[in-house]
Amino acid sequence: MRIAQVMAGAEAGGIEMFFERLTPALAKSGHDILAIIRRDPARAERLAKTSIAPLQFDFGGFFDFLTTPRLRHAFTCFMPDVVIGWMNRANRHIPNGRYKRVGRPSGYYALKYYRDVDHLAYSTHGLVEWAIGQGWPANRVRCVPNFVDDPGQVTPLSRAALGIPKGVPLALSMGRLHQNKNFPMLIRAVPEVSDLHLLIAGTGPEEGALNALIHELGLKERVRILGWRDDGAALRATVNMCIVPSDHEPFGNVVPEAWASRVPLITTDSQGPAEIVADGVDALLVQRRDSSAMARAIRRIIADPALADALREAGRRKFESEYSEAAVVQKWNDFLHEVVT
Repeated sequence: MRIAQVMAGAEAGGIEMFFERLTPALAKSGHDILAIIRRDPARAERLAKTSIAPLQFDFGGFFDFLTTPRLRHAFTCFMPDVVIGWMNRANRHIPNGRYKRVGRPSGYYALKYYRDVDHLAYSTHGLVEWAIGQGWPANRVRCVPNFVDDPGQVTPLSRAALGIPKGVPLALSMGRLHQNKNFPMLIRAVPEVSDLHLLIAGTGPEEGALNALIHELGLKERVRILGWRDDGAALRATVNMCIVPSDHEPFGNVVPEAWASRVPLITTDSQGPAEIVADGVDALLVQRRDSSAMARAIRRIIADPALADALREAGRRKFESEYSEAAVVQKWNDFLHEVVT
């Protein structure tokens, strides 16, 4: 099958990173792939390392009159069977043609950007049901999940280099520093857990407010914001648990990433995690916006090594069966063949 993948997203983010994983994975599974991205030399370099040489267009605002004709020319030359448009901006520019169009929204976003799309592919069943509730035809929307990389054997980072004392419990939270992620709730849980140290990996508009909260609570020695990191697997190998404190999380790649790394997981009951985790089996689920409930879950994992081990192993089994590359690419292949037939 000839598949064009069109991504006009941000420099960093969960769905953007999944695009970078899925594109070469589809090529490895036997498809001919054309990748088109918003101008981003770093993304282009990462894709080139997987033998994908993307085209780069502007994907500007409403006064960008060049991207759509350039896409049309690229599709005329490539002759795709399917064009997958990732998120709103890409789909706004993609022209119709003699191919099937698939939209991949990243969450609960207005469907007006997808009115010319043949099928929608969401990462969770909850998103599928939401789209149907908005009037989208049920026979034209599917749940096709994300996968994350298997980290294999990873050497932990030096705690001393991270400024972490020996022997203390260490938690990791990763994601864009945005209000939806509710890192303040997690930071407020830290004083309720003796000796807990917390690493937050990410960048975003809330960084200043988070640093101010850390200073206000006197947690500068126990909470560190690391910025954007490319060594997520090594960070996960270094900590005692991973935490997802989000108020709003349509899927949450950090969930299967923790499972893949065999790290005990705590997550709020935000939309995506609440659907895919089994509370007390492969993760601990806590109520959103409740820092005391989060602190109690953290203390449970610290106090009960058997529970931590059980969460670790059950999570790894779920990763292998549902969120590994092999499992998810098969689901994408089945979906794409359904689209073109």
